[in-house]
Amino acid sequence: MTIDLTRRTLLQLAGATSLAMAAAAAARAEGTPQGAGPTYASRTPMRVGVVTLRVKNLDKVADYYRDVIGLTVMERSSAAARLGTSGLTLLVLEARPDAAIEPRNAAGLYHTAFLMPTRKDLARWLVHAASHRVKLSGFADHLVSESVYLDDPEGNGIEVYADRDPSQWQWSEGSVKMASDELNIPDLLSLTNTRVPDYAKAPDGLRVGHMHLRVGDLAQAGGFYHDAIGLDPTRSRNGAAFLSSGRYHHHLGLNDWQSQGAGQRDDQTTGLAWFSLVTEKPDILAAQEQRLRKGGVKVSVLADGLEAIDPWGTRVRLLKA
Repeated sequence: MTIDLTRRTLLQLAGATSLAMAAAAAARAEGTPQGAGPTYASRTPMRVGVVTLRVKNLDKVADYYRDVIGLTVMERSSAAARLGTSGLTLLVLEARPDAAIEPRNAAGLYHTAFLMPTRKDLARWLVHAASHRVKLSGFADHLVSESVYLDDPEGNGIEVYADRDPSQWQWSEGSVKMASDELNIPDLLSLTNTRVPDYAKAPDGLRVGHMHLRVGDLAQAGGFYHDAIGLDPTRSRNGAAFLSSGRYHHHLGLNDWQSQGAGQRDDQTTGLAWFSLVTEKPDILAAQEQRLRKGGVKVSVLADGLEAIDPWGTRVRLLKA
């Protein structure tokens, strides 16, 4: 269901929360200072680094990630734009003005997930989005995290989320418990002042917490991303699978909900060009290269790592941090 959340809607929701509840929630929110350090997703042996998208209208899309997500435009030309936080590149946009829009039943990007450092940051961002009348496509409480979904101007999916403390994640036999429950928006908004938006830019600790891809076959995708890349399965359900490094709930989501049976992607269309997984450990990179070459995967050597191509043509760069 599409939800067009406006500032008025947020104020109505916030008005349903008592002042006492809001004060208590605000006190809870002070427990983790903004920018206190890397989140769990960034402390694992491998983590998501940079995402690169091919876009038709470079200025329009770059402005969207600047104004809506709050990323800083670090470099922009007629050919590309580089955006990020605190001097760290998170997103690169490549101008392809003549490209066709990638169809949603093709393999490729399902969404890029921007991880807020704290729950309060997510609340601040939600007020910012509402005050700018940003169209949102959904909300969910995933038990391990709380999420808001939207799409950029060319239909590239976005998730903005905050993790719950890892001590609250429930594991059983190597599988983490997740759900898509209703998000408690009033409780989230009680962490911030809905009447005074204060999200001028993305917090310094914002990172790409995970990537979610459309694939043509889950078993084949698992063979690539688990067997060759080395991510560990953390959960599977109804046409979707989740994998991670270091017992994060997931650095990578895969689904075939719309794309089952998809063939090779057309690199002349818009959409995901490549994303990176980074590591500080040379032995991880060496093992990845060995497994990829043994499996017959095309591998290109880069100055700071290597690039492999998944079964549908999505490029994955495996880089030294």
